[in-house]
Amino acid sequence: MTELLLVRHGESVWNREGRWQGHADPPLTDEGRRQARALADELAALDPVAVYSSDLVRARETAEIVAAPLGLGVKTTRDLREIDVGEWQGLTWAELESRYPDGVARHRDGIPGWKHGESQEHLGERVLSALRQIECEHPEERVVVVTHGGPLRTAAALAAGVSPREHRRRDPRLDHCAVVRVAFRDGELRGLD
Repeated sequence: MTELLLVRHGESVWNREGRWQGHADPPLTDEGRRQARALADELAALDPVAVYSSDLVRARETAEIVAAPLGLGVKTTRDLREIDVGEWQGLTWAELESRYPDGVARHRDGIPGWKHGESQEHLGERVLSALRQIECEHPEERVVVVTHGGPLRTAAALAAGVSPREHRRRDPRLDHCAVVRVAFRDGELRGLD
């Protein structure tokens, strides 16, 4: 069994400002770095053998902080990026409600509200592919994977056998530096929490 410790990155500048990030690349705040250092202490006790990360700076910086006390480097992959939110990138909720009220209504119904971004299905395919690759490289080992809220929720939903929308209803809050434990068993992603 390959155990994956899926981690949401620490607080970024745009998280603090309430902006949709998608593939944008804002850095961590000082609070985000503090969150990552606290997480590093927790994860060190679990003795993971590798740390992987999205290539976006907020995830990569979180991963580097987590990896440092373990003496590990960080392997990055684009496939662990947040969902591409298209024209929503950089906007606040107030700006979205003003510019894209129909999209906001769709989003509240569990459907992506953006027209030029990525679908939930595509996100699921690329994240699962990335996690399978990590499993192949680390059979029977424990690995930290630092990503974003969308990919983490998607992987957790896949592991639970439910839709991301249903998973969000069951577990609406996902804090910065939250950890979700999943594993591949007989080729299937399963939850451990």
